[in-house]
Amino acid sequence: MNHRDLRPDRDPRRIVIVGGVAGGMSAAARARRLDERAEIVVLEQSDYVSFANCGLPYHLSGEIERRDDLLLHTPSSLGAALALDVRTGHRVTAIDRAARTVSVTAGADRYDLAYDALLLSPGAVAVRPPIDGLDHPAVHALRTIPDLDAVDDHVRRLVAERAERPRAVVVGAGFIGLEAVEALVARGLEVDVVELADHVLPPLDAELAPLLADELTAHDVGLYLGVSAQALHPGSDSALSVVLSDGTQLSADLVLVNVGVRPASELARDAGLELGRHGAIRVDEDQRTSDPHIWAVGDAVEVVHAVTGAVGPVPLAGPANRQGRRAADSMLGRRTTPQAAVLGTAIVRLFGLTAAVTGASQLTLARAGIAHEAVRIHPGHHAGYFPGAEQIHLVASFAPDGRLLGAQAVGRDGVDKRIDVLATALRAGMTADDLAELELAYAPPYGSAKDPVNMLGFVAQNVLDGTTPQWHASELDDVLADTLVLDVRSPGEFDRGHLKGALHIPHTELRGRLDEVHAAAAGRPVSVHCASGVRSHIATRVLLAAGIDARNLSGGWLTLTAVRPELIA
Repeated sequence: MNHRDLRPDRDPRRIVIVGGVAGGMSAAARARRLDERAEIVVLEQSDYVSFANCGLPYHLSGEIERRDDLLLHTPSSLGAALALDVRTGHRVTAIDRAARTVSVTAGADRYDLAYDALLLSPGAVAVRPPIDGLDHPAVHALRTIPDLDAVDDHVRRLVAERAERPRAVVVGAGFIGLEAVEALVARGLEVDVVELADHVLPPLDAELAPLLADELTAHDVGLYLGVSAQALHPGSDSALSVVLSDGTQLSADLVLVNVGVRPASELARDAGLELGRHGAIRVDEDQRTSDPHIWAVGDAVEVVHAVTGAVGPVPLAGPANRQGRRAADSMLGRRTTPQAAVLGTAIVRLFGLTAAVTGASQLTLARAGIAHEAVRIHPGHHAGYFPGAEQIHLVASFAPDGRLLGAQAVGRDGVDKRIDVLATALRAGMTADDLAELELAYAPPYGSAKDPVNMLGFVAQNVLDGTTPQWHASELDDVLADTLVLDVRSPGEFDRGHLKGALHIPHTELRGRLDEVHAAAAGRPVSVHCASGVRSHIATRVLLAAGIDARNLSGGWLTLTAVRPELIA
């Protein structure tokens, strides 16, 4: 085939797409469905133009048995189905914006290819942290099919050759890191996790992270939090010794590094396209770059966060796919659905747990200076009287006017459903009142008549309108110093652990023992808590009705023990 055509034929028009996978292939497929006559050329530097990179950890674990199931399309299948000219192993090295050509390298071949419309979908590249010894052959990433093949081959050799269980160290406890941990444990390896942040899954609020830490510990995964990997040295009884910033040394036969990604925007930068301060390609609502003939999509582009207004890359498959569709519409002059601000909705499975987030976390809101009130509930994922109900730990933040700003959840079942509903509510600009009135599908095997999403709305209403003033686990030091702590749990619960100095009165006895509260409080406010916040809500209302200044602990003992376990008597 002659690739050296320098002048595009205006009819049909030529669309050149640099990079495949989510954004690029979505654009190519959409463009073909809209225009049967267009010449659509996809230039992909790797050998794989369309693969399920989100499925890589699940093939590594053996859950997806066939590697080929990850290969969604090939150049031949795309040519047959969509008449696309897909060229793998073709790397674009430069863009001549004036001539509207791209320079391409394919093995020893070099050529220029003209375009009418150019789409950049270069994706992101793994961040290489400053760790001495990172080039050792036992060190891997997990981002591409070749990465997967290398890790899988290494694991197979280790399991076959070693009499004892091989050891792995995973550097980075984000979404991909945790999926990799699960996969390596499933393959029979002993695994340690190193995370620079003070808790696993840093996008998750710290109060929920102990649930994930406990799940890791239950599967014999070693946790090293608040430290970084500094160096990799040859080991005495293993391939490597991983030296941490606190001096700890971990033995490892395999090291998997997943500490994040950065936009692969060098081609755009060298072409003089406008980039943002994080190095991502700046685009408008139709994915058009600062050049009117060039569009960009995927992990390499800037987006706006829907809650904070922060601008930067958000490497998620869902937005990338929608961006590709939008770019194709724009390139072909059709009506587009302008890009909405991104919520950052994400989810991960960790053994038996699921953790999911949408919108802004409490930390993000605090850093952005956005006023908010957090509410916490711990309901069952379906009716409690139906067998198999699992507890969901839900945290949501609301603006003073009631608007939902973000939500997070951890649990063994029902997490995905609630976060998807809350992500939809965020997109719609819903408030606590709206959540309270949502009509959601209910039957005992699936939910409750008052769904956890409704309950979030109810609790937020009570907090925001002053019906139930609340205090937070983060305020515990001041609470212990300046208020009376009233524990309204049962005697058995109290005996299993309580705050030092707390007055214990079960909530069912409170109305008859108000004099004790008055005497113990001695004019101080009363800070009430139970296990989850439900019984203490009732108790708080009883105290307020009696003229006692009272507040309810948001999330109850379950949240408190996660945030401040060291103060439990």
